[in-house]
Amino acid sequence: MDRSRLEAFSDGVFAVAITLLALNFVVDGPVRGHNHLLHDLGLLWPSFLAYLVSFFMIGIIWVNHHVLVRAIRTVDRTLLFLNLVLLLFVVLIPFATSTVARYKLASTLDGRVSVAFYAAVFFGMSLGFSAIFEWTLHGERMHQPLPPEQHWPARIRFVSGGLVYLVAFGVALLNAVASFVIIAVVAVYYIFERTPPASTRAQGTDATLE
Repeated sequence: MDRSRLEAFSDGVFAVAITLLALNFVVDGPVRGHNHLLHDLGLLWPSFLAYLVSFFMIGIIWVNHHVLVRAIRTVDRTLLFLNLVLLLFVVLIPFATSTVARYKLASTLDGRVSVAFYAAVFFGMSLGFSAIFEWTLHGERMHQPLPPEQHWPARIRFVSGGLVYLVAFGVALLNAVASFVIIAVVAVYYIFERTPPASTRAQGTDATLE
């Protein structure tokens, strides 16, 4: 398969997932005896908060996916299925986001489970992306393969984010708010942290997004 088809399909999935996030916002509209619109919007603060974090999470993984895939020389069947695993979790993000918004980070069992599920989805997404990166480390699959001595440092870099989501999952079972804050901090970190592809990192240069 041509690499452009992989990118086009993935971009379509990312676009749909990030658009579905906005469907969590619903107000009852003007009815007699109903609260004012500002009051109704204020009640949606968990939805706005979860939307913000999820929007940037999807955006970050889309940017990193673009940078990594454009450095790939060939696309095979294994890569296609690994990419599907990543997209499987990306598509789950809107559902996980709406669940967090519905339970409003409450200190109840359901509230904690909703954030634990949210963290689990991001952990799965991280595993999917790490699997694609691992695929790039073997054979002549990249335009400029990463030297073998840099494989483990690169693996650690990619796996570290997933471990934070695993920690957030455990914390969620005790405190929903604390877990959500951990996930939000990861999003803020990766907004400013640029992740160049393996081939560029090997040369010590920054990747330039197209």
